[in-house]
Amino acid sequence: MHPFSRRCFLHGAVALLACSTLWAADPAAVPLFDGLALGKWKTTDFGGGGEVKVADGAIVLETGSDLTGINYTGEMPKTNYEVELEARRVQGSDFFCGLTFPVGESHCTLVVGGWGGALVGISSIDGEDASENATTQTKKFELGRWYKIRVRVTPERLQTFIDGEQMADVALAGRTISMRLGEIELSRPFGIASFRTRAALRAITLRKL
Repeated sequence: MHPFSRRCFLHGAVALLACSTLWAADPAAVPLFDGLALGKWKTTDFGGGGEVKVADGAIVLETGSDLTGINYTGEMPKTNYEVELEARRVQGSDFFCGLTFPVGESHCTLVVGGWGGALVGISSIDGEDASENATTQTKKFELGRWYKIRVRVTPERLQTFIDGEQMADVALAGRTISMRLGEIELSRPFGIASFRTRAALRAITLRKL
């Protein structure tokens, strides 16, 4: 076997093994990315966005000016679901995961590593951005390290977690959930973006509750 073909075969085998292992661990978790191709993901039409490619079992968002991102074109529930993925900042100093998702008939974005590299929060709640509402937190993110990000949406609550640590727990009754105005709105209904940062994404799954 040619060395290049052998490498492709090994990368594909590793990606398929990871998907099958995840499926065995939680049969309700449906993989949305197989580690081999974009599949139902498409590049978001941000002006000035960087290249999107698949490499080493991950979706790579190259540095853009400003946003680079992907949108999922498959079916997506509006509530009673969990989304989980692993993301890392490869290069840059701003958010490496801006995860936009439905909350009932509305949408919002979980920002991981924004506003200079450390901020975590949800944009927007009651008209306030991730940097100025009750979900605002700061967390140190190491360059090149993978972080497991999870979002859980039910009719009553919106919850977010990083590496198993709860970052937000929002009771939805009486709250207004919305998107920050601007290009990030193109990430609706379900998309992932980075800001002036090279990022990598993998192990993206959807679990209906």
